[in-house]
Amino acid sequence: MATRPGPLTEWPWHWMGSFKYLVFAPVALQTAYRVVTKGWGDMNLAYAAILPALLLRMLHNQIWISLSRHQTARRKHIIVDRSLEFEQVDRERSWDDQIILSGLYFYLAYAAIPSVRLMPMWETKGAIIMALLHAGPVEFLYYWFHRALHHHFLYSRYHSHHHASIVTEPITSVIHPFAEMLVYFLLFLIPMLIPILMGYGSILGIVLYVAYIDFMNNMGHCNFELLPKWIFQVFPPLKYLMYTPSYHSLHHTQFRTNYSLFMPFYDYIYNTMDKSTDELYERTLIGTEETPDVVHLTHMTTLQSTYHLRVGIASIASRPSDNPVWYVWMIWPMAWLSMVLAWIYGSSAFVVESLKLKKFKMQTWVIPRYNFQYGLIRERESINRLIEKAILDADVRGVKVLSLGLLNQAKQLNGNGELFTHKYPKLGVRLVDGSGLATAVVLKSIPSDTKHVFLCGGSSKVERAIATALCERGVQVIMNQKEYDMLKLRVSESSIAYLKFSSDETPQIWIGDIIDDKQQMGAPKGATFIPTSQFPLKRMRKDCTYLSSPAMKIPEAMQNVHTCENWLPRRVMSAWRIAGMVHALEGWDMHECGDDMMDIEKVWSAAIKHGFTPLSKA
Repeated sequence: MATRPGPLTEWPWHWMGSFKYLVFAPVALQTAYRVVTKGWGDMNLAYAAILPALLLRMLHNQIWISLSRHQTARRKHIIVDRSLEFEQVDRERSWDDQIILSGLYFYLAYAAIPSVRLMPMWETKGAIIMALLHAGPVEFLYYWFHRALHHHFLYSRYHSHHHASIVTEPITSVIHPFAEMLVYFLLFLIPMLIPILMGYGSILGIVLYVAYIDFMNNMGHCNFELLPKWIFQVFPPLKYLMYTPSYHSLHHTQFRTNYSLFMPFYDYIYNTMDKSTDELYERTLIGTEETPDVVHLTHMTTLQSTYHLRVGIASIASRPSDNPVWYVWMIWPMAWLSMVLAWIYGSSAFVVESLKLKKFKMQTWVIPRYNFQYGLIRERESINRLIEKAILDADVRGVKVLSLGLLNQAKQLNGNGELFTHKYPKLGVRLVDGSGLATAVVLKSIPSDTKHVFLCGGSSKVERAIATALCERGVQVIMNQKEYDMLKLRVSESSIAYLKFSSDETPQIWIGDIIDDKQQMGAPKGATFIPTSQFPLKRMRKDCTYLSSPAMKIPEAMQNVHTCENWLPRRVMSAWRIAGMVHALEGWDMHECGDDMMDIEKVWSAAIKHGFTPLSKA
């Protein structure tokens, strides 16, 4: 929202929220009626092209979002190195409003202008006229309108909403108040309407012109430099006809320079080009390789988790994954396609996120595999190769700590990472499975006056550590016979009396990696379920309390956090991920994998010292 919102700031369908696409309902009903009464053969080509054109615009924008976020996570050619936060992501969530508006424009033009219905697929004369009209009137009028928007009266009421984003993303390009966007649409209608009225309009010409606008808008706001220098050397006048991402980025940081739309020649003519334009372009184009201090190695979970990655759909990634949006079911074919492509061509981990805490730089790398693939025995060897490749890459690059997330540390897969430390005893990068901090988080979430708990399972490293710690604390740990036989060998003689495989009393506290439906239904009313794994429990009871999987709130000082880690709330991270950060911040020089575990109180105290806080107090 602008600092002092003016008239027509809000979009007309803002009040509709997620149901804003219902503005197309009259068009959809009319189309359905025409098809039912006259059949598909009567459908006009120009009319039929509108919906595919709108869908292609959405896909085009999403490709730019994913590309930009991947490149800015790599950071080599990044332009503005500042933090991007949830506030900006929420503000830019409505980037598709302008696509809805363009669709309404197209349908209105079809209904109001008879010559639109007669347009051929292509007309060369019309395309030339369109290009000339854009380079002339559109660029000229936009330049002076843009300068006017920077007058304090219009800037405070309208344009400041767009400039609230210093660190731009591709979709920043279309985040404007409604009144401002109306003016832009009127400008862009000049090259589209005049050829139509002259009899030279074409369907493909309009589609390509809109694609050109989207391409240049997205490129100019992507926050990484990508245009190679040779294209300007081969054709020097191009520097006056096409801007670069760094060129427009200066407008967002300096405000009073580089006003041009896509063609910078008006900035040259009116002497408003920023003096640092060429230097910034060359510096960001060369770029610098950045070595993170910490890497968190995770993987995709469900098919829909593809959208939840930072390089996926921005609005989905900024919410917990267990808070689905209504349109996910419509794009499930894309999820299947992504899975197949990742399975066939995913030969290495890829970077999705880059964070900063104090002077420490952290990245998240993703193994291109899904939960179900980790359960396939035939896939274990190939997954371990992917993990091994990521570890060796991190080692070569000088990464200090690599934390193994989700199933990348599964015991049946690689023995909690021990496979790699045995295979490469001289690894420089420290491998961390986070079990020590995860154990600490669970223990701290158990009320201090607890006398007995029920442990569902006991085979995992964290469960064993929890059971041992509770017994030493004098808390009775009740479990099934199988787990009891396994754990009694690990508990000291002085504490073994607190380990039980049966009890007359059913505890209120239930702990475990997996607490199945039957176990949950057998718990007393008001019971508290505490998961010990990285995956949340399936909630079967409304009369019981379910705690989060082991996690902590991150410090306010941590920068560039604008996505949620799987199902966790905003600015909350899993204990396994935080453990790697703490390991690096403390400068610890040992691995935490296999059967080795960090001292529970030591790692907890270190996490608290560095600003991580518990989700709830026991």
